[in-house]
Amino acid sequence: MTENTFRKRIKANSKSKGPQKSLFSRLDEKLNVTAIFGEGIPVKFVPPILYAALIAMIYIWSNHRSERMIRQIERVQLEVEDLRADVTTLEAEFMYSSKQSEVAKKIQILGIEEIKEPPFKIISKK
Repeated sequence: MTENTFRKRIKANSKSKGPQKSLFSRLDEKLNVTAIFGEGIPVKFVPPILYAALIAMIYIWSNHRSERMIRQIERVQLEVEDLRADVTTLEAEFMYSSKQSEVAKKIQILGIEEIKEPPFKIISKK
């Protein structure tokens, strides 16, 4: 039987690269954490740092949400002002068109005339 040369090539290539470094060891090299903290980051500081980061994230989220809400309120206020102006205009047009003289002009086209005399009461004697 022949020998498997493919596996030998992979093993030879992986040995030539050296040991694989983890993400944390690369970060430790780049940031030089050992020079700042000595042996490394003390574990007792991790919970307060995570708590402060959580509070900061909540603060930033709340700030963004309130600013978005303010923009939405301003947009709705402008829309309400436009609608209020439209309603005022429509009310004025309705009041003008419901005047007796305007109604008389509109029904004159249909051949109906306005009564010139006031109505009178009919009294019957029994």
